[in-house]
Amino acid sequence: MARTSPPRYPLAGGALIAIGSIVGTAIGLFTAIGPTRGFLIGLGAGVVISCAMWVIDLRK
Repeated sequence: MARTSPPRYPLAGGALIAIGSIVGTAIGLFTAIGPTRGFLIGLGAGVVISCAMWVIDLRK
């Protein structure tokens, strides 16, 4: 019988993108950068962290 490898559960980073967007907007509302820039900064940070998680997960 052939051995089967155990199921692999990849990490998901979509929640990090959503949380980054929401937190960035909230921070932007109360600072001088503004909500649009805060959203874009939070979105960018979420995408970077999500991509980093994806690269780390590929190496496993």
